Formats: sequence, structure tokens, C-alpha cells
Amino acid sequence: MSAGFVRSPWTGHADDVELAHWSTVAEEVADKLDPGALTRDRESELPASDVALMRDSGLLNLVVPATAGGAGAHWETAFQVVRRIAKADASVSQVLGYHYLNQACITFYGTDEARQLEWFARSAAENWLWSDSFNPVSPDLTLEHDGHVYLLNGRKKFATGAAVADVVLAGAEAKGGPRDGEFLVFAVPRGRAGVEHVDDWDNLGYRASASGSICYSDVVISQDDLLGTDTGEPFSAVVTPGVQLLFGNIYLAIAQAALEHARTIINARPNAWFLANVDRYAEDPIFQRLIGELVARTSAVEALADKLNRRFDDAIALAGSTTAEDRAAIELAIAELKVVATEVSLEVTSRIYDATGASSTASRHGLDIYWRNVRTHSLHDPVEYKKIEVGAHFLTGAVQPVSLYT
Repeated sequence: MSAGFVRSPWTGHADDVELAHWSTVAEEVADKLDPGALTRDRESELPASDVALMRDSGLLNLVVPATAGGAGAHWETAFQVVRRIAKADASVSQVLGYHYLNQACITFYGTDEARQLEWFARSAAENWLWSDSFNPVSPDLTLEHDGHVYLLNGRKKFATGAAVADVVLAGAEAKGGPRDGEFLVFAVPRGRAGVEHVDDWDNLGYRASASGSICYSDVVISQDDLLGTDTGEPFSAVVTPGVQLLFGNIYLAIAQAALEHARTIINARPNAWFLANVDRYAEDPIFQRLIGELVARTSAVEALADKLNRRFDDAIALAGSTTAEDRAAIELAIAELKVVATEVSLEVTSRIYDATGASSTASRHGLDIYWRNVRTHSLHDPVEYKKIEVGAHFLTGAVQPVSLYT
């Protein structure tokens, strides 16, 4: 094992009992989220009550090690949970998925086993929801020592979930003081003086995801807030493929939910197109062919996602022994999923209207929420660059520079 990260608390794979149990929990939560999802989206509600629902269900401590008071579940389980909840509400699912990956930064950036367990134990005991403010397209935050303490300043856009989180991750290069020149990663607790959540999220989709900006004004950052230092060690960079895998699972779930909704609409129609020579729309071979094509493509994405969800457990178990080659391998595999999940989900959520007909555009159906959500979030990072990422490696063996997008 290389110097740096001591260990990963995640080893092995989920068994059938674990997967079945948490699938049932996720199903119960999703059933409660589903009825109000469209209203929450249209009213751009903060997901405070939804977070409370997930907190009460035990989902926030899903991947916290059992030795620290958590459920000790695997990442395959976490991604399946996120996917099930995304079928009910993609906004809420995004908040939960980010929570898991931000909480895992305790391990990605922590180098002391006792300190890691302390962070996990605190999170489990207080049932924390984690968020972050790492958006790389916003200006860097500043962390300057004033002679006594470090002060954090700056603004980050698209801080999904931060307005309802218990802790928000941030990072900045320390200027002056005892950690001068180090890029520190730290957790800012809810209610810390100088933190402001700005309600400036007014986008086409993901409207209930609490994705507004966060502003820091002379926020005191102490040693107690520190998770670790980003030294560029390969294991720390595994978090980004994890984020991309999260996206692929959510896009898949949106497509699945759109197809299920379309099926309900089609089966409820009492007649058929006058040239079809059948009694009901569901019996029209034109619509059967279209839906069959979309279902088949979505199933192919599901098979790839399932494979990579399980493989991510292998990648994260490497911990401090992770090499650049290990990290590149999981990055590239997940990039393939990102390409097909994006394109299939966009296709499904648009073409289902061809099968459901003009009446399905009525606002009461809410069929537009699927396209709006995937269209909005799939622009997070251009999928064309994911294609280049995959194609360049296939042709020349090139690997793109490590970043918060690759």
C-alpha cells in the first residue's frame, strides 16, 4: 500500500440479503416521494421534508462502516438505492447520491484511520446529510490565515443539496499559516457564521434539488473541520468516476420511469388511431415497435450500469494502493456508461410522446418532467467530451487529465 490513505472501509460485494433489504427500504421511500414529485418540481421546493424521510429510513447511513454505527453497505447497493429513488424523484435522488459520495470523502481525503472513524461515527450518530461546494467552473475559494485562524471566502454555484445539508464540503489552497500551500478539504457545518445559501436556481429541470449558490464570507475554518489534504493521490480521484456513475444510474432511472408512465397512459386510452385496424392504442404495432425499441435500449443501459455498480466496489476497495492505471480503468468504463445513458435517456424522454399522443402533453400528466430533468442535468459536463475520452483511449491509449469532470 502506498503512503497516504490508510484504508478503505469498503471491501467485497453486497450479498442478496443486503441488496434485497435496502431495495425494500428504497421502494418504501420512493412510494412516499412519488405522489408529490411533480408538485415539488413545479414549485421549486427545497427538499427538506424529503431529506427527513430519507433520514428516518436509515438511508443516510447506508455506506457508513458498521464499526462507526452505520449500515456498512456496499456501493452497488447505494447506486441501486439511488436509482430506485430517482424513478420517483430525480431531484431528491441527486441530493442522496451526492450525499453518499461527499460522505465518502472522509476516506478519499483522510489519511488517519482513527480520524476517519471519528468522522464516520459523528455522521452516523447525528444522521448528517452531506453536500459540497466544489463546482470547478466557479472561481476558486480563498482560504487565508489572518494571523490567528483561516478564513474562507468566495462563491460557488450549483451547490446541490447544500441549503438542506448538515455539512457542506469545500476545498481551497491555504495561504499563510501552518498549512501554507496545501490544498485542504474540509466540512463546514450547518449554521456556521458567514455562510449564505442563495436561492438562484431557476432552471428547466431538477427544480427541487436545492441547487442554488453558496457564499462564504470570512467563514472560520479550524483543524476540527479538516478531512484531509488533496495531494493528487490516485485514490482521492476515484470520487469523480463515482460521481459519473451516479449520473449514469439517475439518467437510466429517468428513462425507466418515463417508460412506465407512458405505459400507464397508453393502456388507459380507450380507442386507437383510426387507420390502425386495432381496438386500442396498446395494440397498435407502430406504438408497440417504438416502445419495444426504447425498452430494449434502456435494458442495455441497465445491464451496463449493474455491471459497473458492482465493479465500483472493487475499485474503491483498493484504497491507498490504487494506481493511476487503476483509476483510469474505472474512469473509462464509466465514461462509456455516461455516453449511452445520456443519449438513451434523452431519446426515451422525448420519443415517448410519439407513442402517447397529443393528449399526453396535457399538464396534468406531467410527462415533461422526465425530459426536463435529464435535459438539464445531462449538460453538467458535455457528453461529446466523454466520447472523446473513450475514443482517444481506444485508438491511442491516451487518458484524459484527471479533473473533477474526468
